Amino acid sequence: MDSKSLQDLVVAPNENWSGVLTPGQTLRIVDLEGKQAVDFLCYNADDPADRYNAADTMKYNKNVYLGEGHGIYSVRATKLLTIVADTMGGGHDTIGGCCSAASNLFRYNVPDTPSCHANFVRALARHGTGEKDIVANISFFMNVPVLADGTMGIVDGRSKPGDYVELRAESRVLAVISNCPQTRNPCNGFNPTPIRVVVNSAG
Repeated sequence: MDSKSLQDLVVAPNENWSGVLTPGQTLRIVDLEGKQAVDFLCYNADDPADRYNAADTMKYNKNVYLGEGHGIYSVRATKLLTIVADTMGGGHDTIGGCCSAASNLFRYNVPDTPSCHANFVRALARHGTGEKDIVANISFFMNVPVLADGTMGIVDGRSKPGDYVELRAESRVLAVISNCPQTRNPCNGFNPTPIRVVVNSAG
């Protein structure tokens, strides 16, 4: 049986998307114009306290960067999702976390900026959760190199127009996306652009 599209929409910069995926459904995130960071959180849809765990996801995959074939795991070692396709060829960030108004004020001395943190708060409110449920997130397409001495940076993204990642749900998953509005560092090429989100039924 072929899969069919359940949702197909464009998400503007500084907008969010959320939805519950059932096992076998896929979520495709498309970088329409290239070099656009997409911040991502996920939770066990039946128990949001069982949420994405960055450290364990890195340990279980033996890599600080994510790509095709890697699992995304929760605090209770639940495999929430598998990355089943990745046209960028890996390198998706697990350590940089999301931008916030507080962080932008601290780092760039600019107050009251839009942020992924605020987008996550808005998205989670639709599901009865909130700020306390925001943890270190995945940033798809964001380029965060780490040097041998531990120095990390946020540099120009490697994604090209049309690059995508596709995630398959391994359990009932609440997926949350913020299309990053950051303009103070090159994570979006200093020019945030739209993304496309496609949810397909199990094939």
